[in-house]
Amino acid sequence: MRRPTLPLGRRQSLASIVSDMANEVSFPNESAEYREARDRLLGRERELRILMEAVAAERRDLPPGGEVTIDYVFTGMDRDGRPRELRLRDLFAPEHDTLVIYNFMFPRDPGDERPGPVDGATARLPLKEGPCPSCTALLDQLDGAALHATERISLAVVAKAPLDQIVTFARERDWRHLRLISSAATSYNRDYHGEVADGSQRPMLNVFSRDGNVIRHFWGAELLYAPTERGDEYRHVGTLEPLWNLFDLTPAGRGTDWDEQIVYGCH
Repeated sequence: MRRPTLPLGRRQSLASIVSDMANEVSFPNESAEYREARDRLLGRERELRILMEAVAAERRDLPPGGEVTIDYVFTGMDRDGRPRELRLRDLFAPEHDTLVIYNFMFPRDPGDERPGPVDGATARLPLKEGPCPSCTALLDQLDGAALHATERISLAVVAKAPLDQIVTFARERDWRHLRLISSAATSYNRDYHGEVADGSQRPMLNVFSRDGNVIRHFWGAELLYAPTERGDEYRHVGTLEPLWNLFDLTPAGRGTDWDEQIVYGCH
């Protein structure tokens, strides 16, 4: 795989970055040792930002992806709250030619023993048929972002669970802006790596583009299936998650003894 490079004209040594950024900011009562270390880190942070922007540019420059030739039929809700069939092309808003689809693990991974909901209709489902806590945490965050994101793109969340279970959990979770649909009757999840051979669901994210009547796959979060370093979580959609990125700014970081839960304090 080609290593991402910084755009011409934007390449700069770390030492130069540190020199440019040093001594511009300081905080009350900090030591010289802290400021020196912080300036070095600031250079690294700027370097990371430039690299992230370069990778994003390379992503935008990908050649055309594979054409979607299967007319996938999902189940969603119409404006009156009644189930209706939706094809992949229907998930594109008329004014948008980009569609982002997240695979919600509902049902959860078979090995996930974290507690499920403690009340409501979803709490009555067998644990193995219930929603994934980590997906739930991400969707809690995306629900607010969806209000803004759908000004520029179309966004949908698919799950293998029956539509009534998905809609019920969304209501219990107070999700208001996410478009939630059931993929139970399609091979979409399997074809686009949201499901593995044994039928277990995976939290895949895919992006599709539309050009006239042609829909193509643009990008998928393939880090989900890539080897990890030092046993880290795959973090395939890590740049989307405010929660974990917020923890990265703290002294304890992400930690190793905490994970998302559907309800906290229910152990």
